[in-house]
Amino acid sequence: MSEIINNSQKRKELLKHLILQLHNNEAPEVVKKRLIEILHSIPYNEVVEVEQELIAEGLPEEEILRLCDIHTAVLDGSIDVSAAKSVPAGHPVDTFKQENRALEECIAKAKILFDKGNKLKEDEVKEYLLQLKGIFNSLSDVDKHYKRKEYLLFPFLEKAGITGPPKVMWGKHDQTRELLKSAHEVLSAEGNTSVDEIPTLIMLILLPAIEAIEGMIMKEEEILLPMSLDTLQDEDWYQIYKETLEFGFCLYDPQTEWKPENVENDSPTYLQGDAIRLSSGSFAMKELEALFITLPIDITFVDKDDKVKFFSHSPKRVFDRNRSIIGRDVRLCHPPGSVHIVEQIINDFKEGKENKAAFWISSFKGRFVYIEYTALRGRDDEYLGVIEVTQDITELRQLEGDQRLLSYAKN
Repeated sequence: MSEIINNSQKRKELLKHLILQLHNNEAPEVVKKRLIEILHSIPYNEVVEVEQELIAEGLPEEEILRLCDIHTAVLDGSIDVSAAKSVPAGHPVDTFKQENRALEECIAKAKILFDKGNKLKEDEVKEYLLQLKGIFNSLSDVDKHYKRKEYLLFPFLEKAGITGPPKVMWGKHDQTRELLKSAHEVLSAEGNTSVDEIPTLIMLILLPAIEAIEGMIMKEEEILLPMSLDTLQDEDWYQIYKETLEFGFCLYDPQTEWKPENVENDSPTYLQGDAIRLSSGSFAMKELEALFITLPIDITFVDKDDKVKFFSHSPKRVFDRNRSIIGRDVRLCHPPGSVHIVEQIINDFKEGKENKAAFWISSFKGRFVYIEYTALRGRDDEYLGVIEVTQDITELRQLEGDQRLLSYAKN
């Protein structure tokens, strides 16, 4: 046994042999037990190398995905990651891990609800499904987490010759997306689910989605992220960091900015002189940031694909926002009970039936709040998205007469 422990090539050969035995269903319980014993002495990078070798040897992608499912449970907690590098707060890897912790919190809440699923009364079903729907709305944020891996992290691994794990993981991402889609479909079937169907719905539809997310968390933290830290340079991670907001965060809003010490702070090439050029003028970046913070209105922009693209972050916002909503489907940012209104507004705007919808709340924390949704259209009336403008008009409604003399407003 000591000869295997001290010989990398023999370890990998044995691991490959055992995985293929497991894949071929040869004495699965005996093989699993042996795998667990061996994995305690195998570094995570060798597990990845074996997987990549199997792909290079021609095992079809579908078979690799199935194999991934088989040995996930075996690998869970068994791979030695003690030598993995640590990262500071704000680093992309730290953000991935913090998002995983937030996902785990949602999963824990879902499991608590699952335990109640076979104890419901008929009149409790509607409220129960609404609670599950809220949790699965949050879990769907994992799509942003996956997209950052697919479009920001995986390209750097592939440049380094590591193609196997990204290929397998992307396939698992797509499987998880399909499972979440099915979960949303059954949870949206209001009035069509009886109390007797709840346990079956959980076992066949909801639990598999939860388990898929949990399995990917394990694969990331025990294989992908340690391997990536060993492979990528600070310049690579900083490029990933700078482009992260293009996709948004998953249930977590990083509060610490990160910049490696040995990387110069370069300005984006599309900006000249730190300015954004528009048809009617330009703004320096700090001017534009200050403008949106200072405006006496709150602005949220949802693009043509129904994703939240931007919000102004004034310290006096009427409704709270944080950066975890960036890239999120706007439907998932509203309580289940009001999603149908959001859907109608979006559909009417896209179809050109309407351009504006207004609401007001006469007593929101003692304030009168006005909310206006406006279709954003470009040239040729092209639909570009929706602008939501919210304003506290409590004091405006109290104005009378004229104000023609200079009088500074109190902050």
